[in-house]
Amino acid sequence: MTNCDIIVMGLQSWDIGIGSNCINIAKEFAVDNRVLYVNRALDRVSSIKNKKDPKTARRLQSVRGEITDLTEVEKNIWVLDPTVVLESINWMPAGLFAFFNKRNNRKLAGAIKAAGDRLGFKNPVLFVDNDFFRGQYLKEYLQPSYFIYYIRDYLLQQAYFKKHGPACEKDIMGKADLVVANSSYLAQYARQFNKNSHDIGQGCDFTYFNPDVQYKKPADLEPVPNPVIGYVGALVGYRLNIPLLEGLAARRPEWSFVFIGPEDESFQASRLHQLSNVHFLGKKKETELAAYVSYFDVCMNPQLVNETTKGNYPRKVDEYLALGKPVVATYTEFMLSFADYVFLGHNVDDYERIIAGIIQSPADQATVEKRQAFALSHTWKNSVLKIYHQYHNALSNDRG
Repeated sequence: MTNCDIIVMGLQSWDIGIGSNCINIAKEFAVDNRVLYVNRALDRVSSIKNKKDPKTARRLQSVRGEITDLTEVEKNIWVLDPTVVLESINWMPAGLFAFFNKRNNRKLAGAIKAAGDRLGFKNPVLFVDNDFFRGQYLKEYLQPSYFIYYIRDYLLQQAYFKKHGPACEKDIMGKADLVVANSSYLAQYARQFNKNSHDIGQGCDFTYFNPDVQYKKPADLEPVPNPVIGYVGALVGYRLNIPLLEGLAARRPEWSFVFIGPEDESFQASRLHQLSNVHFLGKKKETELAAYVSYFDVCMNPQLVNETTKGNYPRKVDEYLALGKPVVATYTEFMLSFADYVFLGHNVDDYERIIAGIIQSPADQATVEKRQAFALSHTWKNSVLKIYHQYHNALSNDRG
């Protein structure tokens, strides 16, 4: 798959400011292809409610034609701010939603096609990342030479997607030429709608998690007593097991628990804030995270086990392992693929026992190096090569 024109669209815009599978894949595509990356189009309610937000304001300027809607951001990558505002329709009953969603898709496709024509795109490949609402009818309206749908999260567990998501997701996966997933669990899930569904693994960008760098200890971590048990990432109650964390921190006041990342309301209201050995250090820049992880004695990923998380690929675990850190994570079907490198537990008792063992018996250098080698094998290049492999297999079968 070289010298192609590829349209990439997903749930996350280019300027999202956090790690994004879609952006990383687009960058890897752009090594050998031209890529049009479509930012998330504004919807009517967001354009009014968030009009003072700088990103929304910029999108509105593009819609009004005050600034360019198409920007070359890297070699072979152009980012499009669609010059349309879509209707906010998720509240509608099924019949009306289907009508207006098709209309939204048609408007969005028109903006995408116009940008592609300006770039001279010919017979493009369409790659849609998890956006089964706005991408549902793009195959019909854009008529790509090939359509790849990427599933990396089970979104139907989330309230916003529960009403119309099941029908839209089934439809878009069924019409895709190829479905790719970042875990074996999600690939198996996708096969009920499309037999040509495959696990391509997960890539990670280790630019800021370099095992060869000696990171300086952050100033706000200096006063925190050892041992430090740490977590880096968004602190959200529908993904993380707050009762487990509360119980663990209460049982072990001699351990320090450090959380790096923004909190949702459930974390802000949790008993964790009442415990003196728990430290919330807030959201940090991506470039700063490795410095914190470097000084964790144990890293953790205390997931809840639900439909959203049990097939989820936790990129943070690869980042922990890249620095050679011991990791305790919640047992899920998917995490079994990490079992040779990560300690898995079910509950507070397991977490307490595992962490105590790690602290008492630190790993030798050979174990540290095995963790690092395993994590560093999970590159975006390898993940995208698996997409190319399935793409060429499908074309060969069609010709056969």
